[in-house]
Order: sequence, then C-alpha cells, then structure tokens
Amino acid sequence: MDNNRVKEILSSDQEIAVHYHGVPVWIESIEETSSMAVVSERGVHGERQLVSIDALKETGEYYT
Repeated sequence: MDNNRVKEILSSDQEIAVHYHGVPVWIESIEETSSMAVVSERGVHGERQLVSIDALKETGEYYT
C-alpha cells in the first residue's frame, strides 16, 4: 500500500478491510514523513502499533 491510499482509506465513509501480516487492523493515523502508520487490531481493544505502510494489504472487502 502507499501513503495516498492510506489517506483515502482514513477519509473514506466506508470501512475498508486492511490487514497487517494477515491480521485485520484499523488504520488510526499516518506518519507521512516516515511512511509508517499507527494501527490496532480490529475487534480487539489492544495496543497500537507503528507499522510500515508497505506491510499493509487492502483485501478489497468492505465492513458493514
């Protein structure tokens, strides 16, 4: 994934499915200067992680 797509997902009205190493995640914010994003596991009130945007994969699905 790239920075522009992450921005589109963050501003979208739809809930677009994104995975990090096969795990569904919410993208919470983007660190544009470092190409990193803050994510948390979807459905779990766990800790946030700073991950490489390159490691995020859009599944092509939407949550309802």
